[in-house]
Amino acid sequence: MIEDVSSDACSDVDTSPCWATQIILQEPTQQLPGVNLEAFSQAITAIQALRSSVTRVFDCLKDGMRNKETLEGREKGFVAAFQESLHSVSRDLGELERLSNLVGKPSENHPLHNSGLLSLDPVQDKTPLYSQLLQAYKWSNKLQYHAGLASGLLNQQSLKRSANQMGVSAKRRPKAQPTTLVLPPQYVDDVINRIDRMFPEMSIQLSRPNGTSAMLLVTLGKVLKVIVVMRSLFIDRTIVKGYNENVYTEDGKLDIWSKSNYQVFQKVTDHATTALLHYQLPQMPDVVVRSFMTWLRSYIKLFQAPCQRCGKFLQDGLPPTWRDFRTLEAFHDTCRQ
Repeated sequence: MIEDVSSDACSDVDTSPCWATQIILQEPTQQLPGVNLEAFSQAITAIQALRSSVTRVFDCLKDGMRNKETLEGREKGFVAAFQESLHSVSRDLGELERLSNLVGKPSENHPLHNSGLLSLDPVQDKTPLYSQLLQAYKWSNKLQYHAGLASGLLNQQSLKRSANQMGVSAKRRPKAQPTTLVLPPQYVDDVINRIDRMFPEMSIQLSRPNGTSAMLLVTLGKVLKVIVVMRSLFIDRTIVKGYNENVYTEDGKLDIWSKSNYQVFQKVTDHATTALLHYQLPQMPDVVVRSFMTWLRSYIKLFQAPCQRCGKFLQDGLPPTWRDFRTLEAFHDTCRQ
């Protein structure tokens, strides 16, 4: 009986060789653990029945109202036949869902090159080396990437410390006051105005609702809006939202806490935070702000530029949200690594 069902599945599904036959016709000693082959064969039959029911629905729609003398008779006949076809589809679909719950799934993971041999351990429940190896590999890649970013930032700071400097003399040495944190507001306004004139497609509105600290509302074309919270000429926080999203609170102030309602702009917010860590030069804060605004301007073609690696416009429903810090090229979040 199993051979008949598997042969029918091969004739109905356009695959060669049929994967259903390969699984069902296995010897008992080669059966996949955790898979109910009897329920699997019944599920194939249910798939055939469901496909036939769906075909009858489309045939009913294609034929329309025929073979009746009066219009009322044709309408009643068509509605009755269509309802019967839909009930048949619903019944076959319910049967397929019931059988799919009985099939089960293999208990072993799929092999991945030579590391797949670890999944063949007979006591995998006690020693899950294969799954732990995959997690360790992903963690190692992520650690290497973040370590590279941290190394670049530390090299830019040019920190030179030794054991002698960390002794008693280091404690007595007076600390230098950071002069870049107390820049006059006029100088900050002048830097922002010069940046605003550099990019015609970017509009920058400066406000100081809480004293001397500036807050910027950057409008990039008709693509997005960015709220930039600054401390003198240092950027503390950025929030990216859609062009049509509300960026103000009920009292008319810029909303610096709520996130965007769209996942694409939440991704851009995360990338902007990463860019703030990349563009760090305390000796020349105006260069940092100008570099960040240049990087932000590259999002003017957020929904128009394809990924430079895969060439696609969408991946998992999202456009390329990452912009390279040097070349400003567009990449998907998964393609940039």
